[in-house]
Amino acid sequence: MPMTPHVETHFSGSMLVRDVVIGMADGLTVPFALAAGLSGAIDDPGIVVTAGLAEITAGSIAMGLGGYLAGKTDVEHYVSERAREERETDEIPEEEAREVEGIFRSYGLEGKELDHVVQAIRSDRERWVDFMMRHELGLEMPDPGRARASALTIGGAYIVGGLVPLAPYFFVEHVSRGLWISVILTLIALSVFGYIKGRFTTARPLRSAWQTLLVGGFAGTAAYLIARAIG
Repeated sequence: MPMTPHVETHFSGSMLVRDVVIGMADGLTVPFALAAGLSGAIDDPGIVVTAGLAEITAGSIAMGLGGYLAGKTDVEHYVSERAREERETDEIPEEEAREVEGIFRSYGLEGKELDHVVQAIRSDRERWVDFMMRHELGLEMPDPGRARASALTIGGAYIVGGLVPLAPYFFVEHVSRGLWISVILTLIALSVFGYIKGRFTTARPLRSAWQTLLVGGFAGTAAYLIARAIG
């Protein structure tokens, strides 16, 4: 009887999704709050556009730089920890071997089988260090190009998200009209973004959509009300 081959369908783009989520979430929320706040204090769309573009520029650079530094830090941390493991396998090999034994004992391996496995791992220093990095420390070698890709992804997503609430102010004469169009566009964008994010990261995309919508809406409303109260 023919068997249907098993095909793994696990999602493997988590780092890319994380970067898009970070950039897009802030890009939709912060410029929206800024535009809403200014709309509560002035009636000049040109000022809103100018301030909004300045914020998007500064925000995308800051967010991208943060992503770049985080990626570089991951690589530096891995290199540092690997160097430490290499020293320990040279200086205290028996202690490191006992740590390997402990890891396999936790999986139920005992006796001669355990001894054979430990000796097999010890016989290859690179494999031994790789094993300790992965199973003792839970670390995988980061992609060296990850920092640059993360910076571009986060910064680009921030720009795309930020232009959504700002776009209506390019085409209106009165701030109040631009605000209402911005609110509608941004709330739709937040809902869609939250749903898509939920599809990739959770089992409840509708819940993710509502949470994203509420956070963004609350930020914009608070900024608007504070600006109105002060103005």
